[in-house]
Amino acid sequence: MLCLKQEGGIVVNNEMDASKFKHSDSVYFKEFENILSKIAFCYNLLRADNITVPLNDENVIRDILVKNYINNPEIKRSIELEYFILPEVYENNSSGRTDMRIFGPNTIYNQDEYYIIECKRLDNKNCQGTSGLNAKYIKNGIHRFTSEFYSSFYKTNAMIGFIVEAMDIHANIENINFLLENNFSDINTTSYIEPENFIKDFEYQYRSNHQTQDGKSIKLYHLMFDFS
Repeated sequence: MLCLKQEGGIVVNNEMDASKFKHSDSVYFKEFENILSKIAFCYNLLRADNITVPLNDENVIRDILVKNYINNPEIKRSIELEYFILPEVYENNSSGRTDMRIFGPNTIYNQDEYYIIECKRLDNKNCQGTSGLNAKYIKNGIHRFTSEFYSSFYKTNAMIGFIVEAMDIHANIENINFLLENNFSDINTTSYIEPENFIKDFEYQYRSNHQTQDGKSIKLYHLMFDFS
């Protein structure tokens, strides 16, 4: 209930109904899906422009995508992306540097309110081995969320795989799932990576569900951007 009282001739709020400002998890999931859809659109623009990216440096690939497309003012206006995405920014609650940190209007009031995207290169070598890039996708990506090295304020974040060698991407998702099940049992995975369909005309979209070390349920989206 909203109560008002008068102080010095000015009416101020004495009590706020928090339910007016809280959203269910599904609202934040939909909001994030909308953001990810627009990031995928920017990836398609990059591909259409035939931009050559250095396949051995995920940071440069990310910077080209973010600086030249996602944060391009003209593109942002055309796709109505009302968020700012900063690359390579320190996480609020750890020493980690996130690949993309997504700020929206609520960040003005609470600096812990943001989404995170972690980017990792993926190739077709040692796909079910613990020293391949698929394993690094898990160790230096998924695990950073489940260990809460990266925060999950909205109970959801994302991974983007930069595909740098020709491969069957769907089959490689099964390789990552194999590793999760057989070599990374310390990661509490409640549902393995499976296809999603919230982005129109984009094939390589997935999701997985996990529990953090503190028992919080989180959803991770996985987008695969093919640069091979």
